[in-house]
Amino acid sequence: MDQQWPEGSNADPDAARDRYNADMRASRAAIRELFRIELPIAHVGLALVVVVSVVISVIGSQKTGLIIVGVFAALFVIALAVAFLSGRRGWGAVRAAYKFTFGWANWITP
Repeated sequence: MDQQWPEGSNADPDAARDRYNADMRASRAAIRELFRIELPIAHVGLALVVVVSVVISVIGSQKTGLIIVGVFAALFVIALAVAFLSGRRGWGAVRAAYKFTFGWANWITP
């Protein structure tokens, strides 16, 4: 069975596969760069959660402030479990879960 290649009859399947792999590597690198989160940004996210929880507890009800903290704590525990299941151990897993939980501050800080 002959395959039809855009390059015609002189097509090299190995070269096409190499181009595809190079394009996929570049695409994945761009996605990693987009979602790269630094630890200080995650600290800002944690500080914002604490400040908002305290302000809501003082102005509104303590129950609402505790719910906000509880949701972020649950998200951290789930992210930590996923990090362990993906093979990270020790501080690497904690750091990954911390960045995932509080890294959203990357999109609100200049």
